[in-house]
Amino acid sequence: MRFTETPLKGAFVLELEERGDDRGAFARTFCQKEFTDHGLKPTVAQCNLSYNYKAGTMRGMHYQVPPAAETKLVRCTTGAIYDVIVDLRPESPTYLRHFGVELTAANRKALYVPELFAHGYLALTDGAEVAYQVGEMYTPGCERGIQHNDPTLGIKWPTAVSVISPKDAAWPAFDPAKAFA
Repeated sequence: MRFTETPLKGAFVLELEERGDDRGAFARTFCQKEFTDHGLKPTVAQCNLSYNYKAGTMRGMHYQVPPAAETKLVRCTTGAIYDVIVDLRPESPTYLRHFGVELTAANRKALYVPELFAHGYLALTDGAEVAYQVGEMYTPGCERGIQHNDPTLGIKWPTAVSVISPKDAAWPAFDPAKAFA
């Protein structure tokens, strides 16, 4: 795997290093030692899969607070998504900055999301399927979220949101006083 750090410290885009022959190709998508060598948390507590019927489907912006803060390794296995993370670590020099990347079945890139980063994505194609390796169990009492279109964040989504769950639509604007409460 090739690890490219994003402008947000601790967040990485991962690219496969394929080994090919006349049968096709092989590539490692996760290696505990390589993650540790890059200072990443290699814990996988659960694996999730989301399927999005329509382009324009928004999922996010989600995060969990301690004691169940979670990392994520996100990969689009079918179709394409625009994946965005926001640094919510108050002590970070990139606090409240965001980073977005297109993850597609064709480019096979993945995004490593550190703890205390909000995460969300917009499906760019019908039938976009997304696989997540998550470093902590889903803990409803620790779940938080932020509006995907919060003007404080200034995220420029590449296309309009046409489908969003009532829960994701109801997330509040970012409030530092309530972010970890």
